[in-house]
Amino acid sequence: MNKSNPMHSNTTVRNTFYLEVAVGVSGNVILLVFHIRMWLLRQRPRLTDLPIGLLALTHIVMLLLMTGSIAPDIFMSQGRFWDDITCKSLIYSYRVMRGLSVCTTSLLSVLQAITLSPRSSCLAKLKHRSSCSQLCLLLFPWVFYTSVSSHLVISVTATSNRTSGNFLYVSEFCSIVPMSYFLQRAFSTLLLFREAFFMGLMVLSSGYMVVLLCRHKKQSQSLQCNKLTPKASPELQATWTILLLLSFFVVMSILDSFTTYLRTSFNNNPVVYCIHILVTHSYATVSPLVFIGAEKRIINFLSSRFGGQ
Repeated sequence: MNKSNPMHSNTTVRNTFYLEVAVGVSGNVILLVFHIRMWLLRQRPRLTDLPIGLLALTHIVMLLLMTGSIAPDIFMSQGRFWDDITCKSLIYSYRVMRGLSVCTTSLLSVLQAITLSPRSSCLAKLKHRSSCSQLCLLLFPWVFYTSVSSHLVISVTATSNRTSGNFLYVSEFCSIVPMSYFLQRAFSTLLLFREAFFMGLMVLSSGYMVVLLCRHKKQSQSLQCNKLTPKASPELQATWTILLLLSFFVVMSILDSFTTYLRTSFNNNPVVYCIHILVTHSYATVSPLVFIGAEKRIINFLSSRFGGQ
């Protein structure tokens, strides 16, 4: 990537990028304000309310970090010169927030599976866990996730020679210095294990919820044969929302890995870099819209505030 970056003059791409950020930040702010309001009014929280609120806050910080430090460089004809400390702090802070997003999503899938579990299940004992217990459950995987990315503190540096083909550019003036073969293999193994662990956790939780939903469907069909019309509970509706969110997360993670490979193959092409940024942050943009659209309490809250105007 160099000073003659062709992307800064592409109005369509620039507007698409800022539209994604604006929609994502607005949706997450609404979601966060609603959950803060619930906490202040001391309404009875659901088991998944804390992770959803934390996920919204995490995505706000992620999008703002990306907007202020990483992506705008591809739209600017003249970049900003940063030192090593600025690059390391910004890039690692972003990775910490991204790790918190992944861990919170995994926790959300587990908690929803616990919520849906029948009373006879051993998981039913965990339904009344406090918020402090949830934060403790989140802390350990988050520390593990971020520790695997700790090599960025050493490998991220301010780019002085932007013509080098060995660097993987994070932004116009921040790049990742190539590691030795041994370190590259070691961190690749850790990254693979980390992604497999969190993906496996989501898949197991999703599979368990699908099994419970199939059982509920059979019970509903038997009730219909008896001329009874069962009504879908809020827990079932929330489960379908979480399953939709997890499916979208998995698809976007696969596309993220694919676009990362394309960035390396095309030697940090600005167009591929822009596509990579849009794909990487699509989950942070879409997830609040999924929660808002599926949550009647949020829709009623917005209607009461803005419906009469």
